Amino acid sequence: MKCKTITSWLGVMVVGLIIQACNQHSGGGTVSVDPTLFYEDALVGDIAEELCTLSGGTETICYRITVKSTPVDHQAVPWCPETISDGDKAGGIWPDGGKINNVDGAFIKNLEAFYSDDQWKLYRDDGSVRVTDSKEACVAARPNVDEDYQNFCVQCLLSYLEKGMVNTHIIPIKPVQQTKPRQIARTSGGLALNGVNFDPPAPTNAILSARTLTPFDDCGGHIHLNHGYHYHAHTGCLTEVAQEDTHSLMIGHALEGFSLHARLEEQSAEESSLDECRGHSNETRGYHYHVTDPGSNSFINCFQRSMGARLKEMGKGRPVMPHQQTIEGDRVAPLVRVRENPEDRMMKQSKNLIVHNLIYNLA
Repeated sequence: MKCKTITSWLGVMVVGLIIQACNQHSGGGTVSVDPTLFYEDALVGDIAEELCTLSGGTETICYRITVKSTPVDHQAVPWCPETISDGDKAGGIWPDGGKINNVDGAFIKNLEAFYSDDQWKLYRDDGSVRVTDSKEACVAARPNVDEDYQNFCVQCLLSYLEKGMVNTHIIPIKPVQQTKPRQIARTSGGLALNGVNFDPPAPTNAILSARTLTPFDDCGGHIHLNHGYHYHAHTGCLTEVAQEDTHSLMIGHALEGFSLHARLEEQSAEESSLDECRGHSNETRGYHYHVTDPGSNSFINCFQRSMGARLKEMGKGRPVMPHQQTIEGDRVAPLVRVRENPEDRMMKQSKNLIVHNLIYNLA
């Protein structure tokens, strides 16, 4: 797996400090984010270091990682079977009751009994399944859905996504302590090494209220038109990094910088010392998380540290929230527009980064 190198546009005078920061480990032995582990084909441009403000208000240095909105290491289909006779390879999976259910033809046919509701019928009299077949129809997975799209198996295709859609993530190089755990609400839980979001739980109650299904594929992902392909469960088919010991495989990073690992150790046993966020510490990698069972429709329960919240335009201090971007020609549309002399701005940036690196290395 080839990986991108980190580049900096801040000038020669801070290169040494940047290299030192890249190799830095945070307190307590926690290993900092290793940008070389991200799948090269998932990245849009090089991973950059920038000043940022975390959710708790701390100013530090973060990685800005811009990735594609589609998986690059596995296929993302299928989601819905075409008929009630189709086998388990024809559809995806659906979490319910803490378990993963195969969305095959038999599951679609049995939904009335499964949910004890005689209003369920996602198939026609000829046995064909009602599957959304357009970009407009795939928005059916929402509350108060139009009656025309109730009782549908909803699937959004990669071809429906805006051409060139990418996502930018802000992850602190060094995790910063906060006073209490922060619950995960609508915030992305983290980033897989293949560039795909680990999203918060899918709103299954709202989806089911319209008697619709929005299955995940066998890799635990599906598509939202506003932010692309994303995961709601870890099923073991994405890029993973083996550990030198028998510890479970690394699959990505939480947004506050800690590594995310598969649920089970090599001996197929779940770690017994996890805290309320599903994290714990060991001598090799410090604090880190283990994702939960795929049937739970989630990954971790909360954040133990402050996550990357916003970038700062160096020299002005104006906060800029990270957001979805699009590709303009051969480059990514910038998060910040520069309105001052480039040479003056470079000098300000260099001075600011030197100060922040000195603070960072003393922390």
